[in-house]
Amino acid sequence: MNKTIISTPDAPQAIGAYSQAVRADNTVYLSGQIPLVPATMQMVEGDIAEQVRQVFRNLAAVANAAGGSLDDCVKVHVFLTDLANFSTVNQVMAEFFAQPYPARAAIGVASLPRGAEVEVDAIMVLG
Repeated sequence: MNKTIISTPDAPQAIGAYSQAVRADNTVYLSGQIPLVPATMQMVEGDIAEQVRQVFRNLAAVANAAGGSLDDCVKVHVFLTDLANFSTVNQVMAEFFAQPYPARAAIGVASLPRGAEVEVDAIMVLG
């Protein structure tokens, strides 16, 4: 197995003992992203829709650094502190992903790092 660490300044730097992504052969495991603005490492301002957009912008930057795009994602995990925001996630996700959509799980959690309301990770397969 070939293992490569993926890192880009276009996404928030890891705030713990993890990498932004790890490529193992043709599979890339993208770490969870919260709505941090990469340049400031501060939470994006705005409503939940803007927070979700920032999360997907961050994931897209990491996917790009790995040589792919969000269209290469096969599985997405969405973590929400309020499942009432599920419909907003659906609307925003459609701005970033084209059909056929990846498989997805949406999970309600008690809390997320830095008080975020949403976190998303993904698995991407490169051709």
